[in-house]
Amino acid sequence: MAKYIARRLIQAIPTLFLVTVLSFMIISLAPGGPTASLLLNPSLTPQDRVRIAEQLGVNDPWPLQYLRWLIGDDWEWRIRDNSGEPKPGNRLGILRLDFGYSFVANRRVLDLFGERLGATLELGIAALLFALCLGVPIGILSAVMRGSLFDNSMRVLAVIINAVPNFWLGLMLILLFGVIIKGPDGKGLLPMGSRCPTTLATCPPLHERLNHLLLPMIVLGGGGLAGYSRYLRASMLDVIGQDYIRTARAKGLTDRAVWFVHGARNALIPLATFLGPAIAGVWGGAFVTEQIFSWPGIGRLTLQSLTALDYPMIMAVTVFSAVATILGFIISDVLYALIDPRIRFN
Repeated sequence: MAKYIARRLIQAIPTLFLVTVLSFMIISLAPGGPTASLLLNPSLTPQDRVRIAEQLGVNDPWPLQYLRWLIGDDWEWRIRDNSGEPKPGNRLGILRLDFGYSFVANRRVLDLFGERLGATLELGIAALLFALCLGVPIGILSAVMRGSLFDNSMRVLAVIINAVPNFWLGLMLILLFGVIIKGPDGKGLLPMGSRCPTTLATCPPLHERLNHLLLPMIVLGGGGLAGYSRYLRASMLDVIGQDYIRTARAKGLTDRAVWFVHGARNALIPLATFLGPAIAGVWGGAFVTEQIFSWPGIGRLTLQSLTALDYPMIMAVTVFSAVATILGFIISDVLYALIDPRIRFN
C-alpha cells in the first residue's frame, strides 16, 4: 500500500501544477486588483499608487507574477523603496514553503492560516462526526425497517434538509435559539455566533464552549447527515439480499449481528467514496456557515480575501484545497482496502 500511495502522490504533481497555473491566470486577469481600493484614498497621489503596485508586483504580466510566486523573487532586483535603489526580493516562493505576505493584513499568509486552522478543524471535525454518528445508524435502520413509519419519516426529513439552503437554516436557528427561546438568564438559549464570548482574550477549553459549537455544527453537518443516511440505506438494501446474509441468519445469529456486523461492513464500501474527500476537506472550512455564525475560520478568511482580491491568500487557499482534494481521493482508496479485505493494492 505504501508504494501505491507514493505512486499516487507522484502522479498528483502535474495535476497540482496545472491547478495553480489556471488559478493564478484567472485571478490575475480578474478586473480591479488589490490596488483598486487605493483610488478611494485621497491622500495618495497617482505616483504613490503606481509605486505601491510596483512593490506588490501586480503590474507585471501574469506569467512573471506566477514565476515569482512559485520560486520566489530573491533572484530578482527590483525597486523597493523611495530612494530608487534596486534591492533583491524577499519572497522565497511556495516551492520553499513561503506563500508570501497578505496584501490586506500585511502579515505572512502561513501565520494567518495557523491562527484560523484550529477553529476550522474544530468545526469541521465536529460536523463530520455529527453526520457520521447519526447518518450511519439511521441509514442501516431505514434499510432494515424498509417501508415503515421510521423509514418514510427519515426519507422526507432528508429531502427537506437537502432542499433547505445553509444560510437560511443558520439564520432560522439563530432566530429560534438565540432570540425566541430564552435561557435561565433571560438571554438566548444558545449563542448567536462567534467561537467564544468576545469579552475573553482567549477561548476557553472546548468542553466549556460547546454551546457556541452546537448551531454551526448542525448547519454544517446537516447535509452530510442526510446524504450519508440515504446512501447507506440504498447500499444496505442491496447487501441484505445477498446469500451470505441469509446464511448468517440461518446460523441463528441475532439480528444485531447480522445487520451491524455482516451487513454494515459491506454496505460501508460505497460510503468510502464520499468519506475520503469529506475527511480531507475538514480543514477547508465552510464559507457560508462560518460567515453566518462569525466563526473565525479559514472559510471566513477566504471570503474576505476574495472580496479584497488578496492574491497571496487566495492562491494559498487554492493550493491547500487542491492538496486536500488529492489526499481525499487517496484516503478513499485506502478506506476501500480497510473496509473490504478483498481489495489489495499490488
